[in-house]
Amino acid sequence: MEPKRVVITGMGIISSVGKDLNTYWSNLKAGVNGIAHVEEFKDVNVTIAGKVKDFDAESYGMEKAFVRKQDNFVLFAIAAAKEAVEMSGLRSEGDDANIDPFRLGVYVGSGIGGFEIQYRETVKMIEEPSGRWISPLFIPTMISNIAAGHVAIRNNAKGPCLDIVTACATSSHCIGEAFRAIRHGYADAIIAGGTEHASIPLGVAGFANAKALSPSTDPDYASLPFNANRQGFVIGDGAGVLVLESLDHALARGANILAEMVGYGNTCDAYHATAPRPDGTTQARAIELALQEAGFDPAKDELYINAHGTGTRLNDAAETLAYKIALGDFAYKAHISSTKSMTGHMFGAAGTAEAIATVMALREGICPPTIHLDTPDPECDLDYTPNVAVKAPITLGISDSLGFGGHDACVAFRKYEG
Repeated sequence: MEPKRVVITGMGIISSVGKDLNTYWSNLKAGVNGIAHVEEFKDVNVTIAGKVKDFDAESYGMEKAFVRKQDNFVLFAIAAAKEAVEMSGLRSEGDDANIDPFRLGVYVGSGIGGFEIQYRETVKMIEEPSGRWISPLFIPTMISNIAAGHVAIRNNAKGPCLDIVTACATSSHCIGEAFRAIRHGYADAIIAGGTEHASIPLGVAGFANAKALSPSTDPDYASLPFNANRQGFVIGDGAGVLVLESLDHALARGANILAEMVGYGNTCDAYHATAPRPDGTTQARAIELALQEAGFDPAKDELYINAHGTGTRLNDAAETLAYKIALGDFAYKAHISSTKSMTGHMFGAAGTAEAIATVMALREGICPPTIHLDTPDPECDLDYTPNVAVKAPITLGISDSLGFGGHDACVAFRKYEG
């Protein structure tokens, strides 16, 4: 069977800089910072995060009783999926159905899952060791695959349903594996992405004590990717979802095509539990694989890269080396930025949030900035689009993600040319 072309027909986002695609993208272009002080963190040693503000799950059609029982990571996923599916126009039931439900899949992952619910129920167990007060819904609201399950339930998606868990690379892997599944005929469309709600005091304390978080008390100078003054990442929450669909299926139903997905790379550092491989070689290989499949041509392509760009000492230096290995001298011509400077690190949702930014950069020919980049690190000497968005005739966009455990992923997109 000839591999199928795969396109994007819907996108949805919940983040600290916007709870819908238009707001999210407008704020990224404008360099709006979504990081702020968090009152509930007053007793821990980090007091800022990129939390989702004023989120109303019921406004996305979720029932009050359902909302009350769920962790936010599930609610974020359902909300982002609703926007993406509505944008796509896919319907798997009713008289106007336009996809076989057994050909519609869901690949929505979470790096951690129901962190807040797990913490809450653990406190109950400590207070009453008999376990009599543990919720009967504890397990089916905590497990990380339940977000994918609820997205499938609400969209009557009876095809392949997977929850990939690869820490910060989770949703890039979900997108990549969905791309492969459609490309090789296992589904006609897949709702793919990631979701996370890790900004609870336990999560903050854990990451902070691992020396991963920025200790800054200034939300406007805390998430500092590629900055010589960077001290760590800032936790962010939210969800991102893409609808991937075979080109044939999308054309047959007259869908609006947002972009074409053209490449995917997947490697492992095989080096350390939390630190990236410092020489950048394995990260570079994931990028090379995606670029090869995308047909990257240095003589013709104008490249945008949405960097993993966490603002940690080790990540940003290793990632810069990876770009230089993968691209050679062309690395200095690429337009690169880290939108984590605005959203914070959305962990399992980061890859999709950044893939969405990459698709929008391609569509509008605008590279969003890396804000707060006032003192570039000499080791990070590429064009990281400091502070202000830049117009560019982008032909190819990639987004790479690097996760704890050494998980590396890269996804590639082009404008749809027919």
